[in-house]
Amino acid sequence: MKNLNIKKSGTRMSISILVIFFTFISIHESKAQFKPTQEIGIIGGTSYYIGDLNSTHFNNIQMGGGLTFRKNFDRRFTFKSSAIFSSIKGDDRNSSDQTKVNRNLHFKSDIMELSGQVEFNFLPYETGNPLYSWTPFVFAGVSLFHYNPKAEASDGQWYELQELGTEGQGTTLPGKSHLKKYSLTQLSIPFGGGIKVAVNPNFNIIFEYGLRKVFTDYLDDVSTTYAGLPTEFDPITIELADRSLDGPKLEGEERGISTNNDWYSFSGITLSFTLQNNTKGCDY
Repeated sequence: MKNLNIKKSGTRMSISILVIFFTFISIHESKAQFKPTQEIGIIGGTSYYIGDLNSTHFNNIQMGGGLTFRKNFDRRFTFKSSAIFSSIKGDDRNSSDQTKVNRNLHFKSDIMELSGQVEFNFLPYETGNPLYSWTPFVFAGVSLFHYNPKAEASDGQWYELQELGTEGQGTTLPGKSHLKKYSLTQLSIPFGGGIKVAVNPNFNIIFEYGLRKVFTDYLDDVSTTYAGLPTEFDPITIELADRSLDGPKLEGEERGISTNNDWYSFSGITLSFTLQNNTKGCDY
């Protein structure tokens, strides 16, 4: 009986070793059949922003586009870098909230973004392999972006708002001297998802929707309180700082909500082309 138990234990161990061995071989062969590939693409899409002058997704949609580069490490993970140019805008006149309509502020801003992202494919994906020709995916990363909010004055000219200090930033006003002018170059965290489709061995179409978590409340130049009508403000600053329809606001009255940072979104369609097709044709 003891010998029988030893034989059974030995058999189980042998089977376990074989399972581990063949699993390892299978994984190794799977990786061996895929060589990292590189793609370059053009992306066209739309953008919008969420903040004090717009609280509804997909409002005030603007056009944008750029270039992308992808490196596919395997069928699941991809690194993407991109350079995107887009724009955002907001206008209190489009609000259903009468308080915001009376505030009467507006802005527009171009956005230039450089980003690096990691994509994860939910299904195995390989351009040129009909077994793995599509997949949903998610992505996250980090980006550096530049923006510059502007508003139109009564003279028909658009003025850069950051240098004006419309809420008293960079001035010596009592209660405002601690406010520094916000930086026009910031970091953000892009994240989102989409679908990839391999059209042929060298061409992919990629649909994506993404949000950008930013660390500023000044994409729209609106965040804290009114500065009043200080004598150190020039006429253009006074006009663009307080455009209230119900009369000038006193210093310290609410102009924006500083507890919530702004967001912006970019969604697009990428036409991506393989730079070199190193994948081996395999058993399909």
